[in-house]
Amino acid sequence: MTKLDLDSYKTPQVNLIKHEGVISKISDVGYTVSLKGNVSCEGCKAQSACGVSDSNDKEIEIFSNDQSFQLNESVDVVLKKELGLKAVFWAYVFPFILLFVVLIITSLFLKEWIAGLVSIAILVPYYLVIYFMKDAFQKVFQVSILKFN
Repeated sequence: MTKLDLDSYKTPQVNLIKHEGVISKISDVGYTVSLKGNVSCEGCKAQSACGVSDSNDKEIEIFSNDQSFQLNESVDVVLKKELGLKAVFWAYVFPFILLFVVLIITSLFLKEWIAGLVSIAILVPYYLVIYFMKDAFQKVFQVSILKFN
């Protein structure tokens, strides 16, 4: 895993997703940031599928950041845009493709209503696998925080 250059995030760039937030909890392993709603979401192509822009009560956990922050301090939460698109793919696009493929394959061998139930039921093990792989996803989807300027 490469270390993020936090100074490069301070200059405006096109390939970053930024959200304003406030440090709401500090623990030994990192910080919990409460995100403000609908900040910098207007220009994002994934805003309709993104859960961050929906309401004001979203929280995100940032693990093992080198900087020191204080409770209730305003910060910017930064994520590379390609990682945001990967997250949308694994949360929404791939399950839809999986559901559709299973529906087509099972409809060749089973009645339509059974094929529909099987295609919906296949999502349960998929999201269970995603849940059990959450540590691996946390390593891949590194989120950084910066002091708010």
